Amino acid sequence: MLFPFLLIIFASVFQGSFGLGMKYMAPLKWESWWLVHATIAMVILPFLWAYLAVPDLFGVLNIAFTDASMQNVVCMAMLFGFLWGIGGILFGVSVPYIGLSLTMGIVMGLAGSFGALIPLLQMENATSTPQFPYVIAGLLITLIGVGITAKAGIDKDKLTSEASGEKSNIVKGIAIAVACGLLSALLNVGFVEATPIAKLAEEMGAIDRNASLAAWVVVLIGAFIMNAGYAIFLLFKNKTWSSFKVAGSAKAYRWAIVASIFWFGALGVYGQGAALIGPIGGIIGWPMLLGLSLIVSNFWAYRAGEWKGAKKPFQLLLAGLVVLTFASVILGYSNSVS
Repeated sequence: MLFPFLLIIFASVFQGSFGLGMKYMAPLKWESWWLVHATIAMVILPFLWAYLAVPDLFGVLNIAFTDASMQNVVCMAMLFGFLWGIGGILFGVSVPYIGLSLTMGIVMGLAGSFGALIPLLQMENATSTPQFPYVIAGLLITLIGVGITAKAGIDKDKLTSEASGEKSNIVKGIAIAVACGLLSALLNVGFVEATPIAKLAEEMGAIDRNASLAAWVVVLIGAFIMNAGYAIFLLFKNKTWSSFKVAGSAKAYRWAIVASIFWFGALGVYGQGAALIGPIGGIIGWPMLLGLSLIVSNFWAYRAGEWKGAKKPFQLLLAGLVVLTFASVILGYSNSVS
């Protein structure tokens, strides 16, 4: 059972690093960069990886979309992906207000907790399983860790606002991040809802850990519709179609590609780890993925100087990350309980 958890830890490195690309959007407009990122991360990479790893991928998708017994599964998976897409947009809006560290702390904590809790409560006789108290304890501790990291971000914002004399947008930024976190939880709900698609891929020859890639393809169709639709709306509204050709944008395009690889790399590897854990993999693995990714994202934020001159808030942040790590240990242990 060590291997699937190593996969989730590896995925958390990708998940915690993809936000770096958002710091290098210039000189592209946000909507231009985001459309490139969404197309690569939510369409090209999922289809390419699934095509290489899932025998007869198009046969699996054909059955999933045309079989009457599967159509509800497809619709729900895409719907949750679409709703997550709204959260993805809010993530990009929140970062300029409160920084990458605090945004990731709130979003990943809430998304991890509720993204695990909803599928858990949908399981038959969930409360009677031996893992249930450990999972609930892990989720509660995760929320405590999120609260500590949020407090650290608020304290840091007070220091930086006082030093610069600028008006703080901390309340607005946190409100957006909370909404983003709740909606972002639905990505994992969609993945769990799409389990029958993964089972179908397995029946048609895919090994268990690769079968999850077929599920991601369907979920991310809904996510892409939302993200691409919003980006295209802004391109028309702001009349910024010409920004794709702006001089000196090669670096921004490179970071869009790198961010896309990290983003779907995280989901693809997480899906494999969750599949190997078993039926409860999506419940245990998801909060572990997002909790551990906070450590990675805050490492990058620290390197970028976001916590410069805020020693005490940074120490509080470290305490929050220790709590989140402890929560991940409890969630991992829950899978060994029988």
